[in-house]
Amino acid sequence: MKKFRKVLDGLSSSSPGGVASPSCGSAAGTPTAHAPTPQDIHVQETLVSENFQICKTVRHGFPYQPTCLAFDPVQKILAIGSRTGGIRILGRPGVDCYSQHESGAAVLQLQFLINEGALVTACADDTLHLWNLRQRRPAILHSLKFNRERITFCHLPFQSKWLYVGTERGNTHIVNIESFVLSGYVIMWNKAIELATKAHPGPVVHLSDSPKDEGKLLIGFESGTVVQWDLRAKKVDFRIYYDEAIHSVSWHHEGKQFMCSHSDGSLTMWNLRNTARPIQITYPHGKILKDGRKESCKPILKVEYKTSRNSSEPYVIFSGGLSYDKSGGRRPTLTIMHGKAVTVLEMDHPIVEFLVLCDTPYSNEVQDPYAVVVLLEKDFIVVDLTQSNFPIFENPYPMDIHESPVTCTAYFAECPPDIIPILYSIGAKQKKTGYSHKEWPVSGGTWTLGSQTYPEIIVTGHADGTVKFWDASAITLQMLYKLKTSKVFEKPKAGDGRAGELVEEDPYAVQMVSWCPHSRLFCVVGISAHVILYRFSKHDANTQIVSLEVRLQFDSEDVISPSEAENNPCFSDPSSHSPQPPGSPGSGTQDSLPCLKVKNRPVRMPPGYQAELVVQLQWVDGEPPQQITSLDINSAYGLLAFGNCNGLTVVDFLQKTILMCMGTLDLYGAADPYQRLTRSPRKNRQSTSGLTELSDNQVSMDMERSKSPTSVKGPGRKLSLPTDLKTDLDHVNGHCTSPTSQPCSVGKPRITGVPEGPRLTRRGPGRPPFRKAQSAACMEISLPVSSHTEGGYASRRAMLQQLHGVSMYSHDEHHTTSYNWSERESRENSFSRSRSSSVSSIDRDTKESVTTLQFGESYGRKGDALPTACLWVGTSLGVVLLLPISIPTEEEERMEEPITMGPSGTVLMLKGSVLRFAFLDCGGALIQSPYEVWRDPNGPEDPDRPRRRKLVNFSPSSSQEACSDGHLAVVCSEKQAKVILMPTQAVLFTHNITESSFLLRADVVSVCNSVCLACFCANGHIMTLSLPSLRPLMDINYLPLTDLRIARTFVFTNGGQALYLSSPTEIQRLTYSQEMTDNLQDMLGELFTPIETPEAQNKGFLKGFFGGNAQTFDREELFGEAAAGKASRSLAQHIPGPMGLENMKAAAGGVVGDLARARIALDQRGERLGELEERTALMMNSAETFSTHAHQVMLKQKDKKWYQL
Repeated sequence: MKKFRKVLDGLSSSSPGGVASPSCGSAAGTPTAHAPTPQDIHVQETLVSENFQICKTVRHGFPYQPTCLAFDPVQKILAIGSRTGGIRILGRPGVDCYSQHESGAAVLQLQFLINEGALVTACADDTLHLWNLRQRRPAILHSLKFNRERITFCHLPFQSKWLYVGTERGNTHIVNIESFVLSGYVIMWNKAIELATKAHPGPVVHLSDSPKDEGKLLIGFESGTVVQWDLRAKKVDFRIYYDEAIHSVSWHHEGKQFMCSHSDGSLTMWNLRNTARPIQITYPHGKILKDGRKESCKPILKVEYKTSRNSSEPYVIFSGGLSYDKSGGRRPTLTIMHGKAVTVLEMDHPIVEFLVLCDTPYSNEVQDPYAVVVLLEKDFIVVDLTQSNFPIFENPYPMDIHESPVTCTAYFAECPPDIIPILYSIGAKQKKTGYSHKEWPVSGGTWTLGSQTYPEIIVTGHADGTVKFWDASAITLQMLYKLKTSKVFEKPKAGDGRAGELVEEDPYAVQMVSWCPHSRLFCVVGISAHVILYRFSKHDANTQIVSLEVRLQFDSEDVISPSEAENNPCFSDPSSHSPQPPGSPGSGTQDSLPCLKVKNRPVRMPPGYQAELVVQLQWVDGEPPQQITSLDINSAYGLLAFGNCNGLTVVDFLQKTILMCMGTLDLYGAADPYQRLTRSPRKNRQSTSGLTELSDNQVSMDMERSKSPTSVKGPGRKLSLPTDLKTDLDHVNGHCTSPTSQPCSVGKPRITGVPEGPRLTRRGPGRPPFRKAQSAACMEISLPVSSHTEGGYASRRAMLQQLHGVSMYSHDEHHTTSYNWSERESRENSFSRSRSSSVSSIDRDTKESVTTLQFGESYGRKGDALPTACLWVGTSLGVVLLLPISIPTEEEERMEEPITMGPSGTVLMLKGSVLRFAFLDCGGALIQSPYEVWRDPNGPEDPDRPRRRKLVNFSPSSSQEACSDGHLAVVCSEKQAKVILMPTQAVLFTHNITESSFLLRADVVSVCNSVCLACFCANGHIMTLSLPSLRPLMDINYLPLTDLRIARTFVFTNGGQALYLSSPTEIQRLTYSQEMTDNLQDMLGELFTPIETPEAQNKGFLKGFFGGNAQTFDREELFGEAAAGKASRSLAQHIPGPMGLENMKAAAGGVVGDLARARIALDQRGERLGELEERTALMMNSAETFSTHAHQVMLKQKDKKWYQL
């Protein structure tokens, strides 16, 4: 602490390392004499580079773009392949593993080695991979790359080490699973068909061995030809020809008949006794028309033919087959035919694949199906076949994250321990009913709660206005509670001019959230420029929602100029917030109205989060309110602050009043570091009292508008405005993602040829200010690369940029930025920075937006001796402002007396937009924001004990030594981080994080009982810096930022964890802590558990005598190298896996590897001891037998004479 006093004694206006501090002496007081150095501060920093390591932990959600499905009936685990090369392996809740093929090729087919702990994948790059599932993180053991043929179908018989591989040329190859080497045995297509056949049969679409005889292989070709090949005799047993293309084949378990599904919607049944024609042809969904023709139907893509012990009638389950006439208005279907009963299950999404789950792994036994797993394009369901109404099972996995597209995320670690149980109890009442009462059938693997578990909650905001709370403790994810923000607003009526637009748009889309787990206050920002404040209650309530409307439209031009002309900013008068009458001059019919209408009647609210206050921004002069870019809430102060590109609003939510509403320019007071040229106001606009509304004159605006590119579809239709489009993109997640994108467009295009009228008509009657809410999961944007002005400084503003080292950006209305707005699941696109090369547009369009806000105990002015409540404001120009707040201390006064706050004249500057604030005490520990302890607002009151607010304050003056030493403020922008000593405002440490890129996310987090600054850069790097010295600890190129989804959803949290939306449907969690990386193996579930393989049923002598039992044969004798020879080397190439058996020992390192090796050695020792014990027992038995025989011989011979022997 004495060192800090030395620092305070000799401060100067320059910071260490030669980095100038523009904040010193800029506002209050004179520059100090000496510069503090980092050596004067002795905070014991415990973090070192060895504490950090990047590692993916677990992936949650529905597999994006699924392609195939497989199930192990003994281990009871399920695998899903995807188009991007990913594999998800699921078991009991907690057993959820994600693996990725390095090639990224789509997974075409999956085949489990049943009860062997291995999986074969066939990919679109014609490569087979063998995965080892006997470890917590599966790894590839072998790969086999086909060079000359394309893989179309694979089949692996139960308890066989030979994999059949069908190709596009119609050939069938055989692969040894153990060595992953191709056998010389090949079934060529020209030998499988008749010599008289002139046409090629097409690719192989089906392979299966006969349940009756494993030596017979059924091969289905796409053209409609089916061949049974005798593997021993190497010849064809029979051939079947059908006019329609075949999609799938399914055997009866006795092996005497099979069923085929075809492209015309028909099912054919074939008997092996007579293969000339099918014994049955059915069109399940096709009817005979009046003229005798059958309805044309869609293809039946797959059919399963299963028998049951409880019924003589088999199950026939198939997908597709609807008639074309009906399919236009019907959803995809799964049909279950059981005897005469036909049940059609309609699905919400197209069916990718389905599997029928059976108890037995043997194909020649009665199958007895009990469930159907249906993989849809965007969902995953399991149908219970054991009940007549076919209910679905309740899915234990979080497969509905994307139920509505995700637009924002938040991650909270180390939450209060009571918050998860209370949210779960409230959310349990929201669950749907009607599920099957049986246990979830995918129950394989084992999972135990890890040793390092603490409460974690993930919050996701969605395009339909819903907010979901998820329990993320112990690397799992379970739904806790769902909140619908749209219930606060009235539904649009038919007479409303905005009703037609609201139907097509997403007006309730959640843009950002702010949550205090301690006080349980929750705040939501919507895309329609609205803020909703929620309080948590265990009791239902019937209350009126308070609604406040704010006029935050400041049109002053923030153009920087070295002119000596001074602006005179003024505080906004309270009357400026009041709604302007709609009929006032210069306003359209929409003016002074918000985008949405809050319910103005008492609303019944169930237990949980209940809306208390709604704050909405109004339309002004026919222009919609700009989207909100920053938000903070503090329960101890009772204040809510939010800002956008026009300014800042502070709301007292205890008194339900607007405390302050100011333009960004007014926040500077007299300490504006830039001189801004004012323009004459528009002639047709009436200035609002108390607001600085300055803009271009009407003539110049009209000329500028005529230059802007527009696409007009007609009066009252949408305008395609690049600036509006950019605004929507930049603020879906609540902050400018790129510093080059300023969130406002001053000028709107003017429609030529349309007479001047109310401004609203240029946007269209009743046009809402929002476009369709783009999911953070599917928003992508292509921005042009920066271009710099050549030939010296083109303007004085550019010279100031270089002088201050601060980047100031703007839109270029003359430059048409190219955007790629494809479908919601659009492909990856480039993510680069954009800087306008047009100096005229820079001088015209730049506005300064509020990018981040933070309430906390700090020093509002340099001369302050004690900390007070303050609001820290960061802007897009890298400026940091402090607003001290005077709050009454007594509770009665707090509810009645007004709060005073205003600019203090304090200004600090950084490069790039300000992203994050944090406060440290003198010992380098993180100072938490004050909060109010939660109390139920609707709970029963005790007359003896009146309810009072209980506040918890983490002021830096809480310790007696720290009282006069101040505290440290950590400020991070897109380019730079600074540590500032308060109250002197001296910059102690500065670190330029990046020059060529910019930060997307920065958070001060706790790791290993210390704190650090974690940053995510647009070039894909994840960095950590020590605090307070800003010493680089880690810089890893984690992932290339190829789309905007990651940028909008990447968040850090305490404990060395982070997450982002890796696809529109999946959340990827990762850790940057070495400690968690080391313990990750213990936290993951085991995929493989040793289980006895069920024995095949004994069918009896008579049934076996008459040919009922399957005939076994030695595949090694047929397919081995000795009999079949070697395959051509050019046909396929064997690639040893990076985690092959020979490399397993070398790859496993550290404590986890040692433990694994010790366990393996222990298992081997146990096996040897077991074998020794068995041998000893055999020897004892043989000795006892020998002793018995010897004793019997002795008894028999003892009475005989010597001559009788």
